[in-house]
Amino acid sequence: MECTPKGVRLKGCPNEPYFGSLTALVCQHSITPMALPCRLIIPKRDPLEELNESSSQTSTNSAAELLKQGAACNVWFLGSVDLESLTGVQGVQKATTVILSMNPPPTSTVVHFKVSAQGITLTDNQRKLFFRRHYAVNTVIFCALDPQDRKWTRDGCTAAKIFGFIARKSGSSTENVCHVFAEHDPEQPASAIVNFVSKVMIGSQKTK
Repeated sequence: MECTPKGVRLKGCPNEPYFGSLTALVCQHSITPMALPCRLIIPKRDPLEELNESSSQTSTNSAAELLKQGAACNVWFLGSVDLESLTGVQGVQKATTVILSMNPPPTSTVVHFKVSAQGITLTDNQRKLFFRRHYAVNTVIFCALDPQDRKWTRDGCTAAKIFGFIARKSGSSTENVCHVFAEHDPEQPASAIVNFVSKVMIGSQKTK
């Protein structure tokens, strides 16, 4: 490219005219090749954007595959709280407050928490409180960390993050229940569980 007081033109091509700007030069050469061996092809979209979309699509696809197989980990089950019609972050906050203010504290147990395309399945490893509970994917409406970032400090936990998911009460289309948990394994943080339930499981329902 050659810049002169007259304008811009292709260097070493005296038969090329001068253009007022680089944009004008590119635009003209996209219409006719002139001194170039072929016309310039201007991409309609930023290639970087397409690359980002492609990698985002890949991660979405792999998450969807994982959902088909099911992802599972152990967590502390702290209890369930009726919310009537309350949902969202306020529902998780209220349920956490109820659980933490119980006196005596609730009986907690380690449960196997499995998320799949069918929903969420809880299995009480020691059968302390129940054997197995399943919440169908179309009944689970919200999942989040405690917005006040309170921690579970019992059961030998020093500061386990608390989270909950809200599901429709069995047989009801308006009443909700929040099931409250605390992280058990540092390698399976509550934030990762919440992200998977919210973005992959609940998200997959919204895109259908």
